[in-house]
Amino acid sequence: MIVEQVIFTFISFAIFVYMFFKMIKSNDTSYVVTLILEAIGIALNFVEVLFGIKLNTFFVIIKYLLAILLPILVIALERRNISLFGFINITMAKIYFSFGNTKKAKDILISLLDKNQNNYQAHVLLAETYEKEGGMRKAIDEYVQAIDLNKQDYDSYYKVANLLNQLDKKEEAEEMLFNLLGKKPDMYEASLLLGEILIDNEKYKEAVNVYQEALRYNQVSFELNYNLGIAYTMLNDFQSAKICYEKAAEINTLAHVAKYSLAEIALIYKDLEEAEKKFLEAIEEEELSADAYYELSKINLLKGDKDTAIKYVNVAIDIDSKKIVEKVKKDPIFIPIMSKVSIPFNLENSNEEEKQSKLNQKEIKSKEHLEEMAEITRNLGYNDIKLLKKTQNGKTKKIEIEETLEGQKEIQD
Repeated sequence: MIVEQVIFTFISFAIFVYMFFKMIKSNDTSYVVTLILEAIGIALNFVEVLFGIKLNTFFVIIKYLLAILLPILVIALERRNISLFGFINITMAKIYFSFGNTKKAKDILISLLDKNQNNYQAHVLLAETYEKEGGMRKAIDEYVQAIDLNKQDYDSYYKVANLLNQLDKKEEAEEMLFNLLGKKPDMYEASLLLGEILIDNEKYKEAVNVYQEALRYNQVSFELNYNLGIAYTMLNDFQSAKICYEKAAEINTLAHVAKYSLAEIALIYKDLEEAEKKFLEAIEEEELSADAYYELSKINLLKGDKDTAIKYVNVAIDIDSKKIVEKVKKDPIFIPIMSKVSIPFNLENSNEEEKQSKLNQKEIKSKEHLEEMAEITRNLGYNDIKLLKKTQNGKTKKIEIEETLEGQKEIQD
């Protein structure tokens, strides 16, 4: 019993002194908690020695745990570059972060990094804190430091690229994403973001390559198939775009925007029945309903059904009068039924609010491109639609179509 107490006293006191001088040397007050807990364990032993009290099993376990096992654990973790109290501080910062107290979380993390710049988790969490506060540049700096400490941190790599894109540094974001996908080609979010950037920069061929590579790892992705359809659309490769839109519509039956695109492609190929079918499906989407009814009206005029055409165009005007009336007035196809078109009185001074489009920029651009191509090819014979003939590099020149249309007009004149 006495021998045990002597050994315990010697070991616990030696550890206490070691931890105390370590705290002084590193100027790290996080050791104070360990020292206090050690002191409690040592005090229990002194009580037992001085007063001759035999502690029960519970207090003996507490004594050894606090005075010897806990500090040894702290030392062992530090040998592996793991700070117990760093872990505790990270946990506290996460709790503050989850409750929205980013200031307190930030203070803890900055204090932690002042003592140890190699704390990977602290850099990541501090980056997320800055990002939540809107400090994107500071967030980038922290993510970069996290990547320097962990080269396999692909999530932080992606977040840097995303933040660069938000800061309109698209070339830098593009380069980072190409590098990231070179290391981790199956990273879905990186493929989507890179494809988005490439389409925004009108690099449609590169976007096609990115989406095709991404589809090797996720064939049933609506976003990948749909965005690939948009890229092909902007390259005027409507045959390939049609396949992609069909796949997207199959994956998500509620994707009416894909059906609208299929309807416009059907118009380009002069398949009026297929176009009508797809436009009737697209009217279920509020965002597309006015345009779909407008297109249905034109189809019925081409088919010679004026009564149905009048009904559809008036429905389109009821939904979005400003946009549809302007389009009707510009298109000579409506001349035969213009007297039956219900154009609102004093439309210019209408108080009708302009609706915010739910479509993103690339969807709007693709939709307008399809509508323009369908309009250009409407008055052409099927054999004259050079749009359907690919050039050697897979891209059809829109200028060829326009020249053909102008040529036909000159012959008619």
